[in-house]
Amino acid sequence: MLRSKRLIAVTSAASAALLIMAGVAATASSAASVPKVPMASTLGKGEGALNIVIWAGYAENGSNDKTADWVHPFEKATGCKVNAKVGNTSDEMVTLMKSGGYDGVSASGDATLRLIYGGVVAPVNTSLIPNYATVSSFLKNKGWNSVGGQMYGVPHGWGANVLAYNTSVVKPAPTSWGAVFDANSPYKGKITAYDSPIYIADAALYLMKTKPSLGIKNPYALDNTQFNAVVALLKTQKNIVGEYWSDASKSIQSFESKNTLLGTAWQYNVNVLTSDKKVKVGAIVPKEGSTGWSDTWMIAAKAAHPNCMYKWMNWIISPKVNAQVAEWFGESPSQTKSCSFTADKNFCTSYHATDAAYAKNIYYWTTPTSACLDGRTNVTCKDYAAWTQAWTTIKG
Repeated sequence: MLRSKRLIAVTSAASAALLIMAGVAATASSAASVPKVPMASTLGKGEGALNIVIWAGYAENGSNDKTADWVHPFEKATGCKVNAKVGNTSDEMVTLMKSGGYDGVSASGDATLRLIYGGVVAPVNTSLIPNYATVSSFLKNKGWNSVGGQMYGVPHGWGANVLAYNTSVVKPAPTSWGAVFDANSPYKGKITAYDSPIYIADAALYLMKTKPSLGIKNPYALDNTQFNAVVALLKTQKNIVGEYWSDASKSIQSFESKNTLLGTAWQYNVNVLTSDKKVKVGAIVPKEGSTGWSDTWMIAAKAAHPNCMYKWMNWIISPKVNAQVAEWFGESPSQTKSCSFTADKNFCTSYHATDAAYAKNIYYWTTPTSACLDGRTNVTCKDYAAWTQAWTTIKG
């Protein structure tokens, strides 16, 4: 049975806001301000231990299901004893990594740049990670996992935030995100949206494609005028949203009960709904494209067990293990060779695992910074702290 971090890791946006305001969000003004952290040039023998911060489901040792265990084989092969700490949100992960007690983290794109610019993680020497060579090329050297062409981690798994809808009720089938932003929607009160400041990017993407006069080039790079337009759209949307969700199981239940008829979902949610057959649900990446996530394994700048961390990064993206994790977790594997090892032979097709054309339409979560990520230097963009503050006002 598939598991998902979003089934287990649930924290309200209000809590996230408190964490941000407490100083969790450390962002930088430009690539030039990235601290100079040494990168490993060689590897030695494992140090015997590994302390990592993970999304629940990323380091299974058989205790939840005896068939899901890629930790003990790693320990046997390397001598590195794994101690995994679950981070319930990206903000919590940043806090834990800043504490200095961990060797690495499985960070999502709304945390990675904070860790890089904060000097919390080190650049990664991918030549020391043999399995990196066959990771999907469309996940390498991207804005959320690299700076100036230098990788700061290895891609682990990814997925799109799709538009899901009840095919029996929602007719005609939607083709645009406009279906969830229409103030006069016939499905008012039955629309769902993801409960996180990063959802602001979904509205930004929609306006980027439908209102070119705003000049939005990157949904994570919004100047004051652009940001205000996006926030206004989200405040209008609130009037038609029935539920905001951050727990995949609750999203699934809402579709099953027909309290929700359409809105943002993950492929995991859709696959569960389809397999349960309690309700007919379709899902698309709309014509505007979609936001999504790509998780990255990163090594701490002051890792006490760097050799073990490098061994773990190579292990977790090895074909068989990456297939196990992706299937258990409910996401696309990053390793192109993993599809030969999935228990469900249709898994990679269902999750578009090696579909570069599909992946091209995804705008992956990236930490907003005051330095505009679209390359503009004549304006200041809204950083993640501003996004978090705005999200609390949007929801009221």
